[in-house]
Amino acid sequence: MIVYVLSDSIGETGMTLARSVISQFSFPNLEMKRFPFISNEQTIKYNIDMLYEEQDPMKLIIYTLVSPKLCDYTARYAQSLNICALDALSPYIKKVKDNFHLEPAMKPGISHLMDMSYNKRVEAIEFATKYDDGKDSSGIFEADIVLIGISRTSKTPICMYLAYQSIKAANIPLVMDVEPPEDIYKLPRFKVIGLTIKPETLQTIRKNRLRELGVSSDANYATMDRILKEAEFAERIMKKIGCPIIDVSNKAIEETSGKIMEIIQKSQILR
Repeated sequence: MIVYVLSDSIGETGMTLARSVISQFSFPNLEMKRFPFISNEQTIKYNIDMLYEEQDPMKLIIYTLVSPKLCDYTARYAQSLNICALDALSPYIKKVKDNFHLEPAMKPGISHLMDMSYNKRVEAIEFATKYDDGKDSSGIFEADIVLIGISRTSKTPICMYLAYQSIKAANIPLVMDVEPPEDIYKLPRFKVIGLTIKPETLQTIRKNRLRELGVSSDANYATMDRILKEAEFAERIMKKIGCPIIDVSNKAIEETSGKIMEIIQKSQILR
């Protein structure tokens, strides 16, 4: 048994379908060949002629072509040579079109682009998790953006939100009297964004956090004196880097993330 998979994209859909169908039968000496990025009738004819010349008497074509013209040509030419050909896309596209009264895009390779987008998002989420809260600062050179700020300035949730937009984001906490990794000063300024917050807002957030943990809200972590000193320390670091600064006070994660994405886009235009 020899199977030819013809596709106007990479042919992965056709290969998957072919394996699923063929696995239900016991064909000896099974051989499968993929022919991707087909865009014209001449290429289809050439491939079908090659299959026709194969010595194996059991021949099958599975094609994933979005062009109705190419689909029709493949079906007619294969039939003229008495070769079984299965259209893996058109019947389903037509069914969805007729049932939902929608017009399909009819663009080759869209599913592949969707897969790439999904994989990029997963990669960004894994990146944000690995390089969260300064656990490993070695990744900052791979990051699309690096966020810095003192505790409870929403660094982690913002990084995760950005990751879902396929942006690789790392974050480095600024801890008073502890210098950040030296590499942070080697990054281009547009790759680092400082997050600040009003002292009163931060104090409320920190006190609530301490209560959640069952710790007295009078702990040093939530005192105004401590917060002001941390803010001063963070400001010094951000000025030294020369990075953009965003005040996250009373801002939703989506709003802050939107501002960060604007900064990323502007930096890409200016580069």
